[in-house]
Parts: sequence; C-alpha cells; structure tokens
Amino acid sequence: MQLSALIEKTVVGMGYELVNFEQAARGLVRVYIDFTPEDADKGSITVEDCEKVTHQLLHVLTVENANYERLEVSSPGLDRPLKKLSDYVRFAGAEALVKLRLPMPNAANRKSFQGILQEPVGETLALEFEGNEGPAKLEFTLADVDKAHLVPQVNFRSRKA
Repeated sequence: MQLSALIEKTVVGMGYELVNFEQAARGLVRVYIDFTPEDADKGSITVEDCEKVTHQLLHVLTVENANYERLEVSSPGLDRPLKKLSDYVRFAGAEALVKLRLPMPNAANRKSFQGILQEPVGETLALEFEGNEGPAKLEFTLADVDKAHLVPQVNFRSRKA
C-alpha cells in the first residue's frame, strides 16, 4: 500500500480528517489532521489528538515497513489549507485567500483573491471579494486553484469586553 493511502486510512479510521500529507527531505513525513466536519464542534485539534495519531501511525508504519526517518503530526493551523471540494463546502462563509494557476480574464487578469467563500454549486466554486468597482464574485473550479487557505481570524479582545 502506498504511504499516503496508508496514512489516510489510519487517520480516517481514528475519526479524524487528513488535511494534508507531505514527504520532505531526509525522510521527514508531515501529517496535518483536523476533526471531521461532523465533529467540528469539538473545537481545535489538541496536542493529545496529535499524540494519539502519532502513536498509531508509528505502529502502522513500523508494521508496514514504511520508509521514513521522522514523523510529525500537527493541526492545520488557523490558516488551514483548502484542498478538496469538501473543504469549500465546510468553510462556506469563511474568509479565504485563493491563488489561481492562471490569471482570470474576467477579473482584471488577477491570480490572487481574498474574500468570502460561497457554497459550491456542483463543481463550481465561488468567492465574493472587493473589486476595483465594488463587490465582485469570482467563479472557478478546483482545477483552477494553485493554493488556497483560510484567512486567520484572531480576536485579541478579552472575554469581559
């Protein structure tokens, strides 16, 4: 079984979502996990969640004799990448930064857009953003996307305020 499939099967089997997987130089394997959309109300991934997945993956990778030197398991962070169609469904209404592979001719040949994700319609994704002449809507597909991630929303106000 391929390493990515092995990791995904293990992570999903533990009740988490595999957000991203990277193989870096010198045998480093990075795994980013999150709660499934059904369990999103649990909050953020904790160190204990990462520890639990790390222990399980270490056992699985050892049994499967996988070629790696080091394993890192982490949460995707506040600027969570958007990789799958299900990510765009889950985070509709959230602010995101989308970088396209090619400039969009109907959007002043821009490649980078920041705005509010809209609910996908079929395979068509949409982002509302502030254009030069007011609010605008960009429609694109997953194949058009080079990189996309959520824009971190951090509130530094105290709870009393």
